[in-house]
Amino acid sequence: MVIYIGADHRGFNHKEAIKEYLAGLGYTVSDMGNEKYDELDDYPDFAEKVAEKVSVEGGLGILICGSGVGMDIVANKFPGIRSALVSNSEQAMDAKTDDDINILNLAADYTSVEDSKKIISLWIGTKFSGGEKYKRRIKKITEIEERLRNR
Repeated sequence: MVIYIGADHRGFNHKEAIKEYLAGLGYTVSDMGNEKYDELDDYPDFAEKVAEKVSVEGGLGILICGSGVGMDIVANKFPGIRSALVSNSEQAMDAKTDDDINILNLAADYTSVEDSKKIISLWIGTKFSGGEKYKRRIKKITEIEERLRNR
């Protein structure tokens, strides 16, 4: 499975540590930028790249910026993306079990690298429950996306 990862300058150091961590666990990691620390970069550029890849090609995505909010907003604009800003392992598990999120957003300003690694490990290792009510809700999200595309 490919994990696409992207971060702006505020999440850059987190991204570099997480890439190394995921590679050490045997995952294929595709870095969608930024390739270098640039305090003038803009989070929408990297969120778009990751969300586009996950939307079209599948897999999972991880986005990291200062608050996590901006990246989450951008990612959720893409069809088929269920992105969530997660701050702890329990929330990551619920987001995957109930909502089958395919992009995880992390806030570098509020979440340590070590806590981020724990969140990511639990998120990747958790499966969607497949419960009827959760499938029904995801279907409704997909229907909303389709209606909006056809406006």
